[in-house]
Amino acid sequence: MQIVTSPAELQKICLQWRCEGLKVGLVPTMGYFHEGHKNLMRIAREKSDKLIVSLFVNPTQFGANEDLDAYPADHDSDANIARSLGANILFIPEPGSMYAEDHATWVEVPQLAKGLCAISRPTHFRGVSTVVTKLLILTLPEYVVFGEKDWQQLAIIRRLTQDLNLPTTIINGPLIREDDGLAMSSRNAYLTKEERAQAKHINAGIRAGAEAFRQGERDVKQLKAVIREYWEKHLPLGKEDYLEFIDPDSIEPVTTITDKARCAVAVFVGKARLLDNWPFYL
Repeated sequence: MQIVTSPAELQKICLQWRCEGLKVGLVPTMGYFHEGHKNLMRIAREKSDKLIVSLFVNPTQFGANEDLDAYPADHDSDANIARSLGANILFIPEPGSMYAEDHATWVEVPQLAKGLCAISRPTHFRGVSTVVTKLLILTLPEYVVFGEKDWQQLAIIRRLTQDLNLPTTIINGPLIREDDGLAMSSRNAYLTKEERAQAKHINAGIRAGAEAFRQGERDVKQLKAVIREYWEKHLPLGKEDYLEFIDPDSIEPVTTITDKARCAVAVFVGKARLLDNWPFYL
């Protein structure tokens, strides 16, 4: 495995691979790898001749007073994991090499980035969309694998690749959970022992709503009430950022589930802001 820090060098290698007819797989990450990241790499490795894993804590997707400087990191461990899973390149650029001082170009998908995470993080998806577009241009991958934990992000990336005619296929990587149901996240490292014990109830609350849905409840207001009642009892350390039921493609909120919906949540537990989502399909 080669560790590359220069965007120009990465692009040169990938252009050569493309000319040779090799299929490139890309897994964009911010590092501190867990089993969820590993699964994305396995999916990309299986489909590709060459695997690139990017490790870049992208400053443009963090807002003021967020955890940019505190984001967990262990590059040595990440490199060992990427190598063991067959990565050909681990791309670890410096922010200054990805964004010039006079950087003035942004990629946005405003229709899909106006709710959920965008409410409390209004510039987040502009940063995500821009850096993902840059990575796709640098690597020209046949396949890119993103996890389903951030469903809104996945929808935005699908739309931008479609609208910009980017020659790549976006693959969903399933949301990977701990044994007690907590969605795996690098930010789980922020949790204290007490917070970690309660964090499992984020998903348990959603599943309480899913059980009410299974028994026939279709009104979103009532389903939200079931989830919030569960959280109030079992997750006193949690603070809801949002709890919404959305159309899984348009990301628009729904009030009644007549076909399919996705329950998407973000909950603060201590310093960690944790995401989860769950399908509510008829």
